[in-house]
Amino acid sequence: MMVATSTMESLLCSCLCVLVLLGCLISSTESKYIKYNTSSNIVPGKLNVHLVAHTHDDVGWLKTVDQYYVGSNNSIQGACVQNVLDSLVPALLADKNRRFIYVEQAFFQRWWREQSEAVQNIVKQLVNSGQLEFINGGMVMHDEATTHYIDMIDQTTLGHHFIKEEFGKTPRIGWQIDPFGHSAVQAYLLSAQVGFDSLFFARIDYQDRAKRKDEKSLEVVWQASKSLGSSQQIFSGAFPKNYEPPANFYYEVNDDSPIVQDDVNLFDYNVPERVNEFVAAAISQANITRTNHIMWTMGTDFKYQYAHTWFRQLDKFIHYVNQDGRVHALYSTPSIYTDAKHAANEAWPIKTEDYFPYADVENGYWTGYFTSRPAIKGYVRFSSGYYLAARQLEYFKGKSGLGPKTDSLADALAIAQHHDAVSGTEKQHVANDYAKRLSIGYTEAEKVVAASLSYLTDAPKTGRQIKFQQCPLLNISYCPASETDFSNGKDLVVVVYNPLGWKREDVIRIPVVSEYVVVRDSSGKQIQSQLLPILDTFIGLRKYYTAAYLGVSSTVKPKYWLAFSATVPPLGFSTYYVSKAKQAATISDTYTPYKSRNQKDTIEVGPGNLKLIYSEKEAKLTEYINSKSKVKESIDQAYKYYSSYGDDGTQTSQPSGAYIFRPNGSSVPIKSDRKSPLTVFRGPIVHEVHQKISSWIYQVVLNFTKISLIQVGPIPTDDGVGKEIATEITTSVASSKTFYTDSNGRDFIERIRDYRKDWKLQVNQPVAGNYYPINLGIYLKDKSKELSILVDRSVGGSSIKDGQLELMVHRRLLVDDSRGVGEPLNETVCIHDKCAGLTVLGKYYFKIDPVGDGARWRRSFGQEIYSPFLLAFTESEGNWGDSHVTTFSGINPSYSLPDNIAVITLQDLGDGKVLLRLAHLYEVGEDKYLSAKATVELKKVFHNKQVIKISEMSLSANQERAEMERKRLAWKVKGSTQEPHISRGGPVDPQKLVVELAPMEIRTFIISFKH
Repeated sequence: MMVATSTMESLLCSCLCVLVLLGCLISSTESKYIKYNTSSNIVPGKLNVHLVAHTHDDVGWLKTVDQYYVGSNNSIQGACVQNVLDSLVPALLADKNRRFIYVEQAFFQRWWREQSEAVQNIVKQLVNSGQLEFINGGMVMHDEATTHYIDMIDQTTLGHHFIKEEFGKTPRIGWQIDPFGHSAVQAYLLSAQVGFDSLFFARIDYQDRAKRKDEKSLEVVWQASKSLGSSQQIFSGAFPKNYEPPANFYYEVNDDSPIVQDDVNLFDYNVPERVNEFVAAAISQANITRTNHIMWTMGTDFKYQYAHTWFRQLDKFIHYVNQDGRVHALYSTPSIYTDAKHAANEAWPIKTEDYFPYADVENGYWTGYFTSRPAIKGYVRFSSGYYLAARQLEYFKGKSGLGPKTDSLADALAIAQHHDAVSGTEKQHVANDYAKRLSIGYTEAEKVVAASLSYLTDAPKTGRQIKFQQCPLLNISYCPASETDFSNGKDLVVVVYNPLGWKREDVIRIPVVSEYVVVRDSSGKQIQSQLLPILDTFIGLRKYYTAAYLGVSSTVKPKYWLAFSATVPPLGFSTYYVSKAKQAATISDTYTPYKSRNQKDTIEVGPGNLKLIYSEKEAKLTEYINSKSKVKESIDQAYKYYSSYGDDGTQTSQPSGAYIFRPNGSSVPIKSDRKSPLTVFRGPIVHEVHQKISSWIYQVVLNFTKISLIQVGPIPTDDGVGKEIATEITTSVASSKTFYTDSNGRDFIERIRDYRKDWKLQVNQPVAGNYYPINLGIYLKDKSKELSILVDRSVGGSSIKDGQLELMVHRRLLVDDSRGVGEPLNETVCIHDKCAGLTVLGKYYFKIDPVGDGARWRRSFGQEIYSPFLLAFTESEGNWGDSHVTTFSGINPSYSLPDNIAVITLQDLGDGKVLLRLAHLYEVGEDKYLSAKATVELKKVFHNKQVIKISEMSLSANQERAEMERKRLAWKVKGSTQEPHISRGGPVDPQKLVVELAPMEIRTFIISFKH
């Protein structure tokens, strides 16, 4: 024991001596300041790693847009955009070589307005030097599946206008890094035609990504438009994995990636290890990328809240990696990266069509969000059409610095295009916030419309304010303006505005409380009208939702829909009068078959050439007959649901959720309630067929426009199973697995069931994997006929069987799909703490045509769906027409736009300037007559103005088109073949002022008038 003790004491003494000596060495050596060399440019012949510092700031998702900006509600997510922008400025000032890109103008504009003039000047210097670059430049990073192209243009224009006004800059790069799949319209329209030189994104199908990595074809030249071809192509790149840094290179405060510890006097010195890991990751990415340039996206959601933590590490990596010399690292931006790729003179693979649908894993098809939150999708589309019309009326009156404006609705609509807004992938409280913003914006725009109509109808221009009312809840038969008994002897004046550029006839329906009414036109002549009873189903819906959303319990109960036909001039209005009558108006004949007399008994419905044949016995549609087009087709229309796949408790479990559609087995038919047979209403204006499909699905087929009006909900979940509701139309059309869906309301793209053009598809979800986004319509065809369906909002749809089309119309789910939103898609409506599942009212439109004839209906009627009549109401004593304008057209009364041209923007910019956008509605070869060049005579469009200057602009109106096209980079492509001649409209002669548009062309102008 003694020997052992002595030995231990000797060892301890030796250790103490070593420790004392080490302590002396450490204390005698001081750490030194290291100046990091970050002034690096591209080095030819080396692998250049472009470090792109960025933050991805969702304009609402788990928190509302305001909560994200100020950093509140952090129990949900610790995110504060204000912190990001506040810390970014000093971090960039600390080193002139540092660079950063910023995207979401909805946030940046908030922050900009709060800054002092001194800070604003500093930021302008950073922008001018290229240290801070605006990428994409829209108010939001819009979704690409559930957005309409007009909304995409408007929100991009709003952001680009701010950047041009404040900084004199035009964004060069598209940066759609988070939307869940990518559309053809985004490539050729919202990228090429706004002057972008490239477009970058992250989310493509996992099978597609694997093949592209093998072939080094993640980066391509995307030719997305059949009609415009290479003239609107764009260099595009999909990231190797996502829009985040490589693994182990995250540097937000509290991130767990190893920092570069470069002080040799401290423990854990790791420069060689970190450099080696950097080089290995760079070489790995270079092996799947063409040229000697790769991009690292150094940031992700809401990062750089303390920007110095990122830039400190990036400085070190650039310094030490470049000292090492195996690869070259530099601060960069997507613009610098794009220029480097272009300078390499590489020939790139061609990509056509789009990147839908998107799956990130075997059973993870992101096709549920095409339909998620159908009510907010419908509200966005309604608001969009209203905004288009309101801007027109604002222009006709003249925009005033005082009084209401459409700007609030513009902002709300722009925010709603965010890829976690109209997509339906946000938390419920955030969806409520989007709806609230739209409501506030609509209310302000409603005042603009009322003031404009008051001005335009005031014949002597006395300046008297006429109080016009509107009815945004007309869809649930709630319209206080029309629900009067006319006992005071006053007329109800109905002003009907047409936002389209051609004369139009449609049926107006308003609720009334009495059958003793008569309708007269602008000249005072009585016209045909029809009363249809408002059934208890819709009265109940009206009562419930006015109480839930308006907090009112209406004592008035309308008895009828009053229907009459209105004819309205282009970009103008007509006036109709509803008055008390001594005799009742025509009340629809009612027919309710209770029991079929024999198996062959049928009901024929339809007032004109089109007849729908119903089976009395089976209470369903069986035949479609159009005597004019000589189409006769057997048809079946039904409802079904997909049971949603839940959480099966396994590690690879993939439930249906806000994003994902994963059915659990085959669809389940929803049988019609035999106790509630068909009810048919017939009259001189319309025929209607009402059918209660189940206790929670009610359908009305309105024959005058082939509408199916459907009411779905509350979807029952008492059995513990989420359900995804679809309607299907089945015909004998031999479609051979092929169908067509629109891209954001523009081009139609061919889809083939269980097939992908770019890779050999491994089919693992035969339903969800064949769903596509629909914003305008879907159709299929054979050699003789084509079946088309048009929609009133974004939905998902497919053709799962030949001859059959289906639309998903509503979803109610009980499990989250583990894609980040963190709550089930289970929408409810509550009154006094009593909640029920959401009921959705919507419309879809169907038609069968001889093959080749359907395009005209899809395009022209599709435009009418987007831009419905705008109705405004007031009361009048005496003869309204004696002192008011009853008919108005904003263009020359003898002129109308061609059938294939639409005015998609007419906006007063002030100072005698107007923004005008004209769109050709047809693709090349789509229609034998209308897929041709068309002309618009601006002298007749602006017949009461003198044009002194016309400038053709880029799509987002932030630069002249000629300058944009001169600057755009031209890209070489691999294996290109001789493409057909691309037709484009010619220059506008400033004297003749005739605009020529080729198929699928959109032309944008700023026009100045003589004061």
